[in-house]
Amino acid sequence: MIIRKASIQDVDAIFDLIDSYAKEDLLLPRTHLSLYENIQCMRVAEQDGKIIGAGSLHVLGRDLAEIRSLVISPECKGLGTGRKLVYNLIEDAEQLGVENVFAMTYQVDFFHKCGFTIVDKQELPQKIWKDCMSCPKFLNCDETAMLIKVADYKKTSLH
Repeated sequence: MIIRKASIQDVDAIFDLIDSYAKEDLLLPRTHLSLYENIQCMRVAEQDGKIIGAGSLHVLGRDLAEIRSLVISPECKGLGTGRKLVYNLIEDAEQLGVENVFAMTYQVDFFHKCGFTIVDKQELPQKIWKDCMSCPKFLNCDETAMLIKVADYKKTSLH
């Protein structure tokens, strides 16, 4: 399995993975257009020529980025693919000079194992609420905000 930057040719496979989770209300849906517009922010996990996972890093300011649309093909869960994608996205944040990476998630245990800690949503800058206000779950958000400091990630043996 390899983790690599996503390309335009990956959009249909990424869309299908995200859509399967979105239909179960486990992830916000993404359109093909939004994937094309943000393809430069995405990484994919590929095995034997098949996309088995994807995730993106959305920079929200000089000191904050969000991991979005992290998905793993159901048959590949538990094999470390998600963790490898998360670590690659954190390393992307480091290369960009971003100090903190967060995720809004239902998968608290997974992100905790990746070194993230729970934070109060109110601690996240107003920039984030711009995105949240357009979310259909805005008034009843049931996701957990989790954050990792890139410097702390670099000090650990997680990667």
